[in-house]
Parts: sequence; structure tokens; C-alpha cells
Amino acid sequence: MIKYEGFDCVYGLELHKDDRVQGLEVLNMLTMIGKAVEHMFETEEGPKEEWRGMVLARAPIMTTWFYITYEKDPVLYMYQLLDDYKEGDLRIMPDSNDGVPAEREPGEVVDSLVGKQVEYAKEDGGKRTGMVIHQVEAKPSVYFIKFDDDFLIYVYDLVKTL
Repeated sequence: MIKYEGFDCVYGLELHKDDRVQGLEVLNMLTMIGKAVEHMFETEEGPKEEWRGMVLARAPIMTTWFYITYEKDPVLYMYQLLDDYKEGDLRIMPDSNDGVPAEREPGEVVDSLVGKQVEYAKEDGGKRTGMVIHQVEAKPSVYFIKFDDDFLIYVYDLVKTL
């Protein structure tokens, strides 16, 4: 069943057998969750600038919106990524296995830091305190942190070291 933009009705077509349909690309936006991406943005000066990042999750309720963060700025952003993907401004990185969750044994307990207080040492020697507010399901080592002295939500990959 197909629903075309601008039309109210739904069509039942066998697309793979229809000669009129060439180069059919079935887009499942959920496959990009947890994947590394390159996202192009227009700058104030005009030219587009490439930002590397990771798609973290689909937003609840607003299902066309996705949480994303970038290497240049580890803040939590929320965008409608489908239009950017269609226009070629969002590219999923090849060989991006970041979104494949590690296989776990049944019944294995995974420690979560959600609800824990954290302290971040700044370069100038100062400290920031905050709380871990969310763990990313597609990449369990990635957490959202809300610092007490800031209104933004930050995204960090907290890899456990022994």
C-alpha cells in the first residue's frame, strides 16, 4: 500500500513488478538510529558546512523528529531528518556499525547510570555537577547529561574502563 504526498487515497501496487517504477528506494528511517552520519548545514556566510554526528533515537510522539548530536558540539539536537536525507544533505556513513547493539546474554544485567550524579572536570580546573537523565538504547554507552549550571542537554559516550 502506498500513500503519495498530496493525495488523500492509498494505492495498492506491486512496485517491484511495475515497469513504471525504476530505482525504487524504500527508506526506513529507523535504520539510521545509532549510525554515524554526515549532515550538511548552510552557514551564515552561505556555503554548506559538513558536520559529523550520530543519530541517537526517534523522538517520542513527534515521530518524524530525531535526536542527533555532533562531534563539533556534543549537545542534544532535534531535527526532522527525512527532508535532509531526501535532499542529499544527510548521509549515513558507510560501514557504520555504531547502531548495532552489542549482543547480550539473556538475563544479563546492564548497569545504567540514569539518575546518577556526575561531576565533570573543566580544562580550567573548575568542576560542573549534573545528572545522567537518559541512556541511548541504540548505543548503551551513550548518555544524556543535564548540568546544574546549564539549560542544554549534553551527550557523552561514557565507556567503562577497568
